[in-house]
Amino acid sequence: MSPGLYREHGTWVEAPSLQRHDARVALTFHVPSHPGSTGEAVSRRMRALKRRDNDGELSVRRLLHAAGYRYRVHYPVPDRPRRTIDVAFTRAKVAVFIDGCFWHGCPEHGTAPTSNGAWWAAKLAANQARDADTTVALRCQGWHVIRAWEHEEPAEVGARVIECLRRLALGHESLNGA
Repeated sequence: MSPGLYREHGTWVEAPSLQRHDARVALTFHVPSHPGSTGEAVSRRMRALKRRDNDGELSVRRLLHAAGYRYRVHYPVPDRPRRTIDVAFTRAKVAVFIDGCFWHGCPEHGTAPTSNGAWWAAKLAANQARDADTTVALRCQGWHVIRAWEHEEPAEVGARVIECLRRLALGHESLNGA
């Protein structure tokens, strides 16, 4: 199986070598225990962040639904416990992830907290490594993976998803992960 290309955050990226990756073996990403909050205000702010069904994700889902597409929400990633696909088209095997800028390390909007900086650096690096592992595992199983940042325009993300689904429906699977 050749590595091929896939679309990640709106950019074509060459996938890592799939021959060396066993999609059945979930990698683990160790993060040391959290050293504790730096204050009640910070704790409150972090608790208020939505882990799922955030504004960007809901907007993309609304656009896809209005365009007539039906999908699964928070679908389990095969062979990867405790991981889910934000929007999954199971028959077409298209996985859509709307990644949060903070949690997934957006190069434009991601921030590095100063309090407990070493812990946060390890945590965010583990998140990014887990994202890469999930992408490769899904691709090894024949899925097309689309990753978008939460700050991207929902209409643009929706258009990329629809383009991928249309290409697959027409049998143009050469652009893996369109």
